[in-house]
Amino acid sequence: MKKLLYIISVLLATTAFLPSCTNLESEMYDVINPNIFPVNEADANALVTAAAYAPFRSNWYSGLYSAGSGGIHVTAELTTDIGYCQWNDSYYPDLLEVNFTPSSQCPTSPYKDYIGYIGKMTLTLDRISGIDMKEETKKRLEAEILCGRGWLAYLLYDFYGPIQIPTLEQLSNPLGEEIIPRVSREEMVAFIENDLNAAIAVLPGSYKSSDSNYGRFTKGLAYTVLMKLYMQEKNWTKAVECGRELMKPEYGYELVRNYKDIFTLENEGNAETIWAAICSSSVNKQLWVAHVLSSQYPTKNESIQKWGGYRVLWDFYETFDKNDKRLEVLVGEFVGTDGKLYNKENPGTVLQTGAMPIKYGEDPAATGEESQIDWIIYRYADVITLLSEAIVRNGNAVTQEAVDLLNMVRSRAGISTYNFSDIKGVDDFLDKVLLERGHELWFEGARRTDLVRYGRYIEYARRYKGSVTAQDYMNLMPLPQSVINESRGTVIQNPGY
Repeated sequence: MKKLLYIISVLLATTAFLPSCTNLESEMYDVINPNIFPVNEADANALVTAAAYAPFRSNWYSGLYSAGSGGIHVTAELTTDIGYCQWNDSYYPDLLEVNFTPSSQCPTSPYKDYIGYIGKMTLTLDRISGIDMKEETKKRLEAEILCGRGWLAYLLYDFYGPIQIPTLEQLSNPLGEEIIPRVSREEMVAFIENDLNAAIAVLPGSYKSSDSNYGRFTKGLAYTVLMKLYMQEKNWTKAVECGRELMKPEYGYELVRNYKDIFTLENEGNAETIWAAICSSSVNKQLWVAHVLSSQYPTKNESIQKWGGYRVLWDFYETFDKNDKRLEVLVGEFVGTDGKLYNKENPGTVLQTGAMPIKYGEDPAATGEESQIDWIIYRYADVITLLSEAIVRNGNAVTQEAVDLLNMVRSRAGISTYNFSDIKGVDDFLDKVLLERGHELWFEGARRTDLVRYGRYIEYARRYKGSVTAQDYMNLMPLPQSVINESRGTVIQNPGY
């Protein structure tokens, strides 16, 4: 898989956005010649890697999971009660203040940067269909494309609501300048469901880290995305089904004993990881630690770059139990290399707004901002806490099973577990789930979606960020104004914008 990632940059170098109204497919038609490429299995692998995997990288400042400002998890988390950024940078205020407009760069960039991949994956399905190769391999590659397309469609739907989805016929006629409208919500959900279910029917449950295919899409990943879709749609029955499926022994998922060990170089490919963006010393380097650490924070590797940007707000940090082991990598107090004690009472400029969300371990080989530690996107703790919530919402009653599932992450964190008698009803339990997911998944991109599902996203922006611009309609982010203008009324902006 790591070798295939080299191919992405080469193939992406042959693509460019066409100046058309649709802007849904990006390629140069004089470069990709179907008579010479793709013609064999190696070509198909390369094309699928570039089309289906490229969006999901954590590659310096590109990819949906970049640690930089364009990362979808960064964009989401900084708008919530958890995330903050200490830099005096013009990019961040709109996120931190929840001040979204169709001309804002940060809320609209994921749409502009990644909508074209939906069409690219559709075309790739067509291009590999006629290649002479093993049928088993072809079916797997097709399933990987469908998984990637369904996943990307879900992420964009989560941010923006229904999107534009071009058909193969429309993509095959790029000079027709047909303006493609957004689909309905029902069509959007069906599109995501169909792609993910088709992938599930073919893909293996999971890959072990020792497998050469580790890093490719799996049935476990597809079920995880499908579960998140059903949670968003409040289809609790199907969400429960997905969660129970992922608990089956055939997938091999389990919680890692120590929380801090999940995110280290030594434990890449651990049993808790459902899917990670593969990083290495030579390609797809992630930059998280550089974005978080301040220069005063002591590290074994003194060559690591430290910019002191992202923080977890003090209000949220103080909701943790003082004995919570997750605080080992969410640092609210430390003695700096200058001999000073830094904490909330003595923050300096280091902890001015909150604690350092370090989470990822050091890369001993890093010589600057880069890290070769795989970026974990989905993991088992996310699934079991979602399942705990879905079980209670589905039956409108707290069950011992739901309590036990929530206790799994609390026990791992070294804090007291809940007795059934501690729960004061459905609402009380759901509040506990929301808080626990925040404690478990900070800066992993789950908080915004959780708050929207709970109906608290805008409320928390006003309460914890002091936002005077946050409006109820901002549960969805705006489409870029350029898309609306170019569509001449065909593409409708989200309400309120």
